[in-house]
Amino acid sequence: MSPGSTPILLLHGSWHAAWCWNEVIAHLVPYDRQTLAVDMVGHGMRARRPECLTMRPFDPDRLATEVSPVMDVDLDRATELLVRQIERLGRGSRVTVLAHSMGGVVLTRAAQQVPELVAHAVYLAAVMPASGEAADRYFALPENADALVLSALRGDPAVTGALRLDLASNDPVYRQQLREAFYGDIAPVVADAALGLLSPDAPVGMMRGTTRLTRDGWGSVPRTYVVCTRDMAIRPALQRRFVAEADAAFPENPTSVVMLDSSHAPFLSMPGEIAKILGELD
Repeated sequence: MSPGSTPILLLHGSWHAAWCWNEVIAHLVPYDRQTLAVDMVGHGMRARRPECLTMRPFDPDRLATEVSPVMDVDLDRATELLVRQIERLGRGSRVTVLAHSMGGVVLTRAAQQVPELVAHAVYLAAVMPASGEAADRYFALPENADALVLSALRGDPAVTGALRLDLASNDPVYRQQLREAFYGDIAPVVADAALGLLSPDAPVGMMRGTTRLTRDGWGSVPRTYVVCTRDMAIRPALQRRFVAEADAAFPENPTSVVMLDSSHAPFLSMPGEIAKILGELD
């Protein structure tokens, strides 16, 4: 394929699914780029919900302790599916892959395994871990100190096997925290609609896997990082740390950085800008 014509694969982050890319795909139409949004293992149509969410009367103690039906999902399984999705879309050619949030961990492993299939790796407010580092290590760092997601989790992930959100809560303070964490620059009615589409359990196993990165693997793939400067889920300082670590490890292939004045979800607040970034990549 000629430059600028590679297919584009869109990978969501934790709790989200392929639906979150609808507006971006619409804005990509003028660029004439074949585009596919996919669900990760344990998300979207592949999600499985804990029984406690539909049991009546509602038991908040069970919400905090019930083992998640996606507890067995790990980085290996998530990567295996993503590689198959890239192969199916590219049909022997390379694919540009954009990953959001926790999807970045899966993209990193996939690009290390099959660098010849990834034309460009784009990280949108995404976790881009250094070689041998697990994603969960980063969220407790000072660069992410005032993020709003960890305090919104319900139950101990070590017990439930998941990062669990109480999406059915009618507590206005809690619901506002969720809106601010993910959708701070989006109209409340749209943010509430998005919250209604999330899956409650994100597999914790994906956060604990590590990938050894090499120069002829992930380090050889062109990459762009889109920093979201109003992000309250993965703070901008942490996003910049990901870039700094990558560039220190692979200085011969520096990260191209784009800044967006957006929350954690520019696919809803700035879909045209995301489409422009993707559409203009070689």
